[in-house]
Amino acid sequence: MPLRKDFLWGGAIAANQVEGAWNVDQKGMSVADVATFKPTIDVKDYKAHNTVTSDMIQQARKDLEVEWYPKRRGIDFYHRYKEDIQLFAEMGFKALRISIAWTRLFPTGEETEPNVAGIDFYKNVFKELKKYGIEPIVTLSHYEMPLALSEKYNGWVDRKLIDFFVHYAEVCFKAFGEYVTYWLTFNEIDSVGRHPFTTAGIVEDKCIGYSLEEAVYQALHHQYVAAAIATKLCHELISGSQMGCMLTKLTTYPNTCKPEDVLLSLESNLNNYAHADIQIFGEYPTLYKKHLENKGIIITKAAEDDKLLREHTADYLAFSYYMSRTESSDPSLEQTSGNTIMGVKNPYLPSTEWGWQIDPVGLKISLLELQDRYNVPLIIVENGMGAKDEVTSDGKIHDSYRISYLRQHIKEILEAVEAGVDLFGYTSWAPIDLISVSTSQMSKRYGYIYVDQDDLGEGTLERIKKDSFFWYKKVIESNGSILD
Repeated sequence: MPLRKDFLWGGAIAANQVEGAWNVDQKGMSVADVATFKPTIDVKDYKAHNTVTSDMIQQARKDLEVEWYPKRRGIDFYHRYKEDIQLFAEMGFKALRISIAWTRLFPTGEETEPNVAGIDFYKNVFKELKKYGIEPIVTLSHYEMPLALSEKYNGWVDRKLIDFFVHYAEVCFKAFGEYVTYWLTFNEIDSVGRHPFTTAGIVEDKCIGYSLEEAVYQALHHQYVAAAIATKLCHELISGSQMGCMLTKLTTYPNTCKPEDVLLSLESNLNNYAHADIQIFGEYPTLYKKHLENKGIIITKAAEDDKLLREHTADYLAFSYYMSRTESSDPSLEQTSGNTIMGVKNPYLPSTEWGWQIDPVGLKISLLELQDRYNVPLIIVENGMGAKDEVTSDGKIHDSYRISYLRQHIKEILEAVEAGVDLFGYTSWAPIDLISVSTSQMSKRYGYIYVDQDDLGEGTLERIKKDSFFWYKKVIESNGSILD
């Protein structure tokens, strides 16, 4: 088989989508605690699901319930992590990608000393993972920044966020460095433009004297710089550590060979690459800088920023891949959704109930493109399919559609590695059912493990192994050689 013997098979979760316990042990509110379940809004209307105003934040501050704020309850991983990790170990996981909730350590983001209860919780989680030989891959910021920093500074628009983040990262490195080798700075850093509040704490009605678009690009720059400084610290404080950057891989095709369609798809792909270019090559791409200039956007930089970006680049590239996109110059064509972004519907591909088009070959294309462009180690840290699972009368979940999706994608992974791609891991999204980031639904299920909870939080939280649980176990045992 083409995969290395120490290939990191596993799954990926995020603190804000699984932990719950949103106000337990001195945890502060995060931006995720503002997100509400909106059953009357089309699941494909991501803008409506992810738009947040100052009034909505004030209301969320007043509301102490969890029914309509699903990420506040998650799936109670905070109290059930031992049970869940044992299930992951039973599948044979070699790695688990998780995130640290910034507000468990620093409730407002501005504290000098970390919350001891938060430190203890994550130490216990890492110890439990090590007990089973599971390698943690830790994301420092995964859509769960302190709400207080959004309210006070309009999030990452303010340069002060760099210092707050770096302090938080340094505490994590010192507290957890003995348990964690693989780190990531920001989850899907490119997503600031798609959902500014979720990713960077930006509220449009607080953009006074500047536009939302200007805020997005300035926030991105501050995150690039913060990532560079965090990478420097990680290497200094943890011997042998690896710091990666993460991209939403939005592979885009032209709808036809019409030159205008090809141009649109090229522009889309270059814009997607730019975020990894900055963190791996250490500088803003020439075309990206001209793109900002043409828009009249001037990014405010400190004198040392370019040097930091150049000298402290990422060690590896992590990326999520769920579907491909299609671009067309014809505005009349049918659009479809996918990972909080729209595109022209591709007639050659099937779609999930949420409109995400299923394109396994697109994953192989993505791997080949990324390897050719960056020539650094790659890891797929998210890949999966949301679906409505049904518990049958015998208490089981027969999710053949999920097995089919994953089988097709892993087959393309193997072919890409045979072609020369340096891939060291695959952590599918998600190993256990959790709250959807885009629509705050529980009914959009990804896991190999079913969690008995509905969209309003009703249920026992019982964990049930799906058919895919046993299938994935065989895949891991065979290092990818058994997919049937």
